[in-house]
Amino acid sequence: MTDTHTTDTDTTDNPPTAVVNSSTTQTSGAAAATVAPLEPRAAFMALLAPIKGSLVAACIVQACASIVGLAPFIAVAELAREFLGSGPIDDARVWTITWIAVGSLVLRFVLLFAAGAITHFADNNFQLHIRRRLVDRLGRAPLGWFSERSGGEVKKAVADDVAAMHHVVGHSFNEMTAAIVTPFAALVYMFSVDWRFTLVALVPVLIGIALYAKQMSGYGEKMQAYNQALGDVNTAAVEFVQGIAVVKSFGETGRAHRRFLDATNRFVDYFWDWVRGLVRIASASEVAMAPLSGLLVVAGAGTLFVGNGWIDAVDLVPFFLLGLAIAAPVLALGYSANDMQTASLAAVRVARLLETESMPTTNAPQLPDGNRVVFDGVGFSYDGEHDVLHDIDLVLDPGTVTALVGPSGSGKSTIAKLVCRFWDPTRGAVTLGGADVRNVDPDELYRHVGFVFQDVQLLKMSVRDNIALGRPTATDDDVIAAARAAQIHDRIERLDRGYDSIVGVDALFSGGEAQRVSIARALLADAPIVVLDEATAFADPESEASIQDALSSLVAGRTLLVVAHRLHTIVGADQILVIDNGRIVERGRHGTLLAQDGLYRSLWDKHEQNNATNGQR
Repeated sequence: MTDTHTTDTDTTDNPPTAVVNSSTTQTSGAAAATVAPLEPRAAFMALLAPIKGSLVAACIVQACASIVGLAPFIAVAELAREFLGSGPIDDARVWTITWIAVGSLVLRFVLLFAAGAITHFADNNFQLHIRRRLVDRLGRAPLGWFSERSGGEVKKAVADDVAAMHHVVGHSFNEMTAAIVTPFAALVYMFSVDWRFTLVALVPVLIGIALYAKQMSGYGEKMQAYNQALGDVNTAAVEFVQGIAVVKSFGETGRAHRRFLDATNRFVDYFWDWVRGLVRIASASEVAMAPLSGLLVVAGAGTLFVGNGWIDAVDLVPFFLLGLAIAAPVLALGYSANDMQTASLAAVRVARLLETESMPTTNAPQLPDGNRVVFDGVGFSYDGEHDVLHDIDLVLDPGTVTALVGPSGSGKSTIAKLVCRFWDPTRGAVTLGGADVRNVDPDELYRHVGFVFQDVQLLKMSVRDNIALGRPTATDDDVIAAARAAQIHDRIERLDRGYDSIVGVDALFSGGEAQRVSIARALLADAPIVVLDEATAFADPESEASIQDALSSLVAGRTLLVVAHRLHTIVGADQILVIDNGRIVERGRHGTLLAQDGLYRSLWDKHEQNNATNGQR
């Protein structure tokens, strides 16, 4: 994680601001919330609200274009009547009809261009607005929220799902408008020619619509399962790529790869089972509404009608010309409806992210007076039911090193993350310089608190920019000094482009190296309080001592909280807290705790035994 954190505000998306006191009891941000299910179409329409006016205008323009677009076909039908009729040809009428056809073609082009321009500009604004809202909302989410969700899940909503709504906004609304207006206008004209033959011409369209309705039965539920399966593939892919170096080093590539393949196979099996049952119905629907089917019906029925004197042969011309204007748009309406359904389901996932809880803020932010951190009767629960911390009381004085040790799962990392306000306490309070951290503006809080955790996050930018992330104005000398202190300078210098190398492109770091880059970032940010959660877990023995020396130089005048599993690295800590089952069971300096012959002594003996065993090897 980075050492600094900035948040932005968006009055269109902010919940009512709450004033939080140190005495206020809050429900943990991690607690599971009951969220009412969202109706897909309603969720999509709600997201489209800012561009509703543009979409309405585009649909009106498109409707005009659709009506005007029928004029050339009607003109040809009327010219046929004029030329094939029994009376003399009216030259003036012929030229009038011809010019109307030409003018309508030009006008239709202009209107179509205008409708498309409106929707595409609206789509650009829509995607910009939604992505800004998503970034703003995620930027204000509790930091712990991200540890509960996979990168694939968030990536799908922010990138894939927003993109899935593009086609509907940019194209489908216009296409649906044309698919509705064009057949309706054509039918009005065809009914004016002969209502009986119009009903006959509608037969294949009605058959196709009935088959399509059967095809779409249960589509919403099946599409949700489809997206779930696709999300599993995305998650497995992200996890596989991120962990490839580790699994290769332990010879577990096959197992990790198998997990991705299993997710892919499940997706393919589900998709094939779904599609296989739709092939026949979809094919029959397509054939029924195909232009050739319409022409065959008009030709066959026309022969019958003309042979029995029910209609003049010349009156069949409009049906040959406009019959296609009924079936083709209706078929397009089906495709657009499918796009709308897909976009609506995507909108639900986007709306869910936009509903992500924001870190509570206060209308009257307090400024910390110093850098003394105090835990006062702190309790915490991730789910609102089961406490993982109980009555934590501790003080972190400036210039001191406090170490948290204990068995795995005892609550050490949770305590550390409460200082960084990943979550808020369920009970009690964490104060910084006398101010409850819930009442400190997030920007101010992260100017005081820097942190380095096991889960290293380096961004796809230059190594220099990664180190200077918490202090963008730092000079090259400052960056290099921080890198030297973190024992990563020599490794960076060996890269082809040195500090200009791009992480993930021409700067590929091992886990320990990436950790040292993040430590350099924390050193450069120069926050008065630094939280280190297993920060040296991936450091090799040769560089670990140097890193500890660098961290020791950071302590002067600052507060350092260390979560450690290598006990020899914290023997000089000013205070060591032994955590077990979410409680502080022992506290004191190294020598004092050893003399107590309690849990710390047991952990130390195991640690020494492991070191001796490794040394023998």
